[in-house]
Order: sequence, then C-alpha cells, then structure tokens
Amino acid sequence: MLGIVGKKLGMTSLYSEDGKNLPCTAIEAGPCVITQVRTEEVDGYSAVQLGFDAKKEKNTSKAEMGHFKKSGTQPLRYLTEFRDWDGDAKPGDKVTVDILQEGEFVDVVGTSKGKGFQGVVKRHGFGGVGQATHGQHNRLRAPGSIGACSTPSRVFKGMRMAGRMGGKRVKMINLEIIKVLADKNVVLVKGAIPGPKGSYVIIEK
Repeated sequence: MLGIVGKKLGMTSLYSEDGKNLPCTAIEAGPCVITQVRTEEVDGYSAVQLGFDAKKEKNTSKAEMGHFKKSGTQPLRYLTEFRDWDGDAKPGDKVTVDILQEGEFVDVVGTSKGKGFQGVVKRHGFGGVGQATHGQHNRLRAPGSIGACSTPSRVFKGMRMAGRMGGKRVKMINLEIIKVLADKNVVLVKGAIPGPKGSYVIIEK
C-alpha cells in the first residue's frame, strides 16, 4: 500500500466536463521523507515510516534528533507508518505527490474537529421540547429518561447521552482525485475530509 502525508488547505470547487460543480478539498501532499524502514527480522513487522513538515532543531528533543540523523533528514513534525509498502524504500528517499494520479480513488484519514462537551440535541440529534422525545416533558434540550426502574436497575451501555464530541480519527473512503498540481505539491480530492484547515491528513492508495 502506497500513501503520503499532507496538510488540509481548505475547500474549493471545480466544474466537470459535463458542467457539474464539484466540491473539492485542497491538500498539500508532501514532499515526505522516509525516516525509517521496519523489517520482520528487527521489528517484528514490515512498514515504512514517513515524515512530513519540517520544524526547527531547537524544538526537537535529542532522542528525535538521533532518529532523524540516522536517516539523514531534517527534523519533521509529523511521523506515520504505512504497512505493506509497494516498491523500494530506503531511509532518506522522498515521496512526492507524483504517486497520485487524476481519476483514481483514495482513502483519506484525518482527525475531526473537536467540539467539546455537547448535549444530546447537538451530539445525537434529539428533537428537543418541540418533539418531546425520549421521555422529556418541558425541559427544552434535556435528555429526559435514560433507563427503567428496578428492572434492570442500571443504565445500558451505549446509551446516547451528553459527552465529548469530535476530535476522533475518521477515515473517508473512495474519494476521487480530481486534479494533481505537481508543481505546487497540491492535490484536489472530491468531497469533504475531516479536520480543520491546517490539520494533518493521511492519503492511502
């Protein structure tokens, strides 16, 4: 499996050949550096570690600096691994947006926007007092009843209640690549991907 790390730039739109307006997400994909090649003999599994987005040496720990010096690369902010890498790989090699082609489909992994502690109306789409759902009477956006009485004497696991919302790893599958701007290291993917502008994403082929 080939892949590349990128940064979400924002959204735009393009017109297709038949005149349809297609929503697209612009991603700055690479260039990435191979910082380590893991093998079955040494690490117990095979994978390729990619690094993306340079950072200053003063903001890098000595342990990290030693790791980057082994591969002869500068300090990088984001590291991730790809299993079952297709093709040759050795530390120091660069992976660019050229591995992607227009018209092919990819999976994009990102971290969704964190929305903090939210109630049941926003988090689960409860109806509120207008629809008076879920056992509530006149308390606006309150969740209402959450369980029975002496039987079963507990609240079932998975009950939809208020809690932390967002900030989770999300994978969008089968997104079409609309355009590849190799000179700018930018790829346009059809549709939306999780995360705010400037967040890191992983593109998997």
